[in-house]
Amino acid sequence: MILKVKTVYKCMECGYESLKWMGRCAECGAWNSLQEISSSNNKKVMLNETRKGLSKVKALKLTNVEVGKNQRILTGIHEFDRVMGGGIVKDSVTILTSPPGGGKSTLILAISGEIAKQGKKVLYATGEESDSQIKNRADRILEQIHENIWIIADTSLNSVLDAIVEIDADVIIVDSIQTFTLDEFLPARAGNPTQTMECANTLVQCAKNKERQRAIILIGQMNKNDEMAGLRSLEHLVDTVLLMEGNHEEELRSIVATKNRFGSTGEMGFFTMTEKGLISIDNPSEYFVTKREYNEMVIGSTITVIKEGSRPVISEIESLVSNSFTPYPSRICEAMKKDQMNTLISILEQRGKVSLYDKNVVIKTTGGIKLKEQAVNLAVIMCIASSVYNKPIPWNYAFIADVGLTGELKKVPSIESRVKELDRMGFIKVFVPQNSIRKVTLQNIEVIECKTLIQVITYCISKK
Repeated sequence: MILKVKTVYKCMECGYESLKWMGRCAECGAWNSLQEISSSNNKKVMLNETRKGLSKVKALKLTNVEVGKNQRILTGIHEFDRVMGGGIVKDSVTILTSPPGGGKSTLILAISGEIAKQGKKVLYATGEESDSQIKNRADRILEQIHENIWIIADTSLNSVLDAIVEIDADVIIVDSIQTFTLDEFLPARAGNPTQTMECANTLVQCAKNKERQRAIILIGQMNKNDEMAGLRSLEHLVDTVLLMEGNHEEELRSIVATKNRFGSTGEMGFFTMTEKGLISIDNPSEYFVTKREYNEMVIGSTITVIKEGSRPVISEIESLVSNSFTPYPSRICEAMKKDQMNTLISILEQRGKVSLYDKNVVIKTTGGIKLKEQAVNLAVIMCIASSVYNKPIPWNYAFIADVGLTGELKKVPSIESRVKELDRMGFIKVFVPQNSIRKVTLQNIEVIECKTLIQVITYCISKK
């Protein structure tokens, strides 16, 4: 039976459908949100025709399902493997996205080089760049281009699927998924939600073929709202979603797993961008702290511990307090929300008895790491107090606590693992809330429990 297919335009924001394209959705008012899709006038017949072509798969008892050993591919890039949960699963589909210039292609090319060294065949399919452009980047990033890396520059996914079978690739890179099309859906242009989802579905079936499992990494484009372009269904379809963060003008890059079926969600890996590509920061606690001499004392600097996924990371916070000659003093901080900073300044003024109404306050972090947790609040307040009193806090002191509006120190999650990280790095004292830590075995560090903010200020600054 011949099916009549008509073209409609669907709003990606609210689902409104129109027979013609419009610049603005008539339902929700969103601009440039209408995408072309194809629909059939007889969905029931189409469903029946589709069902006839499906192979029958028998249900199995979960206890009888066989799980092979050594199901992961280690890339040798420590931070990437850790975020993935211990390497790339052999029959998985991963999607990586970031703003333009974030370093997606650079990282993936480095991963391809490491996997190829293990004797596995890697197919790099690009729909955005030419093969010569990829070769130029590889010459710059890789010490030696391995013979196991293959490349195909084409926007037709059918050509890519043929190349996968011909080469018998173990790992396939698709850069980017929004630029590819299937011949079966040619009326829909590249980037159309229908094309993107069908291409992704086809690649998922390719990866999870029981006769020949393959690992597939998709690179996804990002829209102006810093979200992955296309339907949300794309994120539900794949096994792992990786988001690369970092300004293209800065050296620091981070990768966070917002979804991971084979590991922990929220794990974060750190990289630094160099002329030779992305370099893994295997010990972030050293990277985000300024190295100083043992007896060196610096005003306006404190140490805290943040949690990135399951890993504690030691971070340094710096402050600068100066007299203001305007009615409205400046409050500048790129590492945390301005409202949070103003709240901490108010607590220090009222509960810590420190006058800041005529002072400019500037806060930053070493390495540019973001302060997203409440556990850093005591360290932020203490670095400001150090600048106001013009007295340094010893570099081997650390602060882990939230501070309430009453000036009381509050408990924070995972405080034991944070203290152990400080102990490992050689710090001698850490200030925490009362009754917040269980008995743990420590080698060097002394845990000082305080009830209020004024007790910490008195101990570290006022009594000197």
